[in-house]
Amino acid sequence: MNKVVCYPKEYAPKIYEDDTWYFEMFSTPEKVPDNVGYVGARILDELRRSHICPSVMAFDFLMIAYAVVSADKAILRRESSDGWTRVIDLSLYVHEQEKWQEQKDNIQDMLRFLTGDFWSLHFNKIKNPIVPQKKYKLYDNDCVCLLSGGMDSLVGAIDLHESGRNPLFAAQIVRGDAEHQRQYAASVGENNLCQWSCNVKKRGSSENSTRSRSIVFFAYALLATCGIKKGSDGKKEIYVPENGFISLNIPLDSMRIGSLSTKTTHPIYMKMLQDIWDFVGINAVLILPYKFMTKGEVLAQCKNQELMKKLIFGSTSCGKYQRHGLRHCGTCVPCLVRRASFIKAGLKDDTEGGYCANNLKNSDSRDLSAAAMACVQVEKFGIESLVKSALSFANGEDREKYLYVIQNGIAEIRKLLEIQRIL
Repeated sequence: MNKVVCYPKEYAPKIYEDDTWYFEMFSTPEKVPDNVGYVGARILDELRRSHICPSVMAFDFLMIAYAVVSADKAILRRESSDGWTRVIDLSLYVHEQEKWQEQKDNIQDMLRFLTGDFWSLHFNKIKNPIVPQKKYKLYDNDCVCLLSGGMDSLVGAIDLHESGRNPLFAAQIVRGDAEHQRQYAASVGENNLCQWSCNVKKRGSSENSTRSRSIVFFAYALLATCGIKKGSDGKKEIYVPENGFISLNIPLDSMRIGSLSTKTTHPIYMKMLQDIWDFVGINAVLILPYKFMTKGEVLAQCKNQELMKKLIFGSTSCGKYQRHGLRHCGTCVPCLVRRASFIKAGLKDDTEGGYCANNLKNSDSRDLSAAAMACVQVEKFGIESLVKSALSFANGEDREKYLYVIQNGIAEIRKLLEIQRIL
């Protein structure tokens, strides 16, 4: 089945159809069929504890994000006709139905780009506000910054602080990252972390590819902006500290094209999201400070090297971190980029827990093979042979900068593979 319905408790359906997945928002359903799950059961309490009162539009976007990630987990790719691409029919509830309805096609296109699936959205209207409109004192912070527990987000936090900014951090609670998130936020201030959970639950098998997962991160950042004052231009800034090489995530071989490579902060996705926010009147601007830098350059140019070196080895990069008992696998693309960045920055890699595969020579990883082949391809045929049409979205000046990022990112990986005697 490819139909999903997401609803607040007061809009629970009277009849649950067998060919549909249902997700109750903000509460846990009682005595319901096996095809009913829930999402965001703790977020209302977490918002109250954080003293954040969301705007109607920010809360609407949260419901859209929750509905999207619920559908993403419910509909299994292996059951689609080609084993990957799904056709997803998603019904959800929002307060400002007319505004979101006007943007339906753009949101569907954005999700198509992000997940590689075909989405059909149906917006239903909520009559009465779900969140009580309480008055809370605004935080003293002057911007919002995503804080994942990864390397780039740590450096982003440090760099903002060293530049005289006072960020409020938005974090999604993930097993293995929560304590590091608190540690990183505390290293540059106090009372500056909004740490919230999503918690999608359903019976039976769940889809693990979850290409849409970053949309909740941006929803949380948007909620956090409701706790700070506007800037002089009337906007609230959201910093997205992610290096350009990972944001672009150029396929390293022909098997990783399209949505087979994640696009969690890809420039196209970021522009589509910003355009949608602008249209519906959300006064928040997305800023990617490292979009023209590699991960190694992000580390090497961190504005407080002493603090960075103290904390960086507890950061998380691995795409399979939880599957390996909260250890880095050492061979996935994010792990390879991580290991290469330490070499670029001249740092001894003391990653907490080490890598499951410390010696790459003995690995049969497909990602490792793809990285090695990409390095050989660039050496023989030049960077354009790898990039092909992947930068067709960028204008002339930006294209050259992105090309520089990809070239240097491949060079960083090549250095790692040479040291490991793969090349």
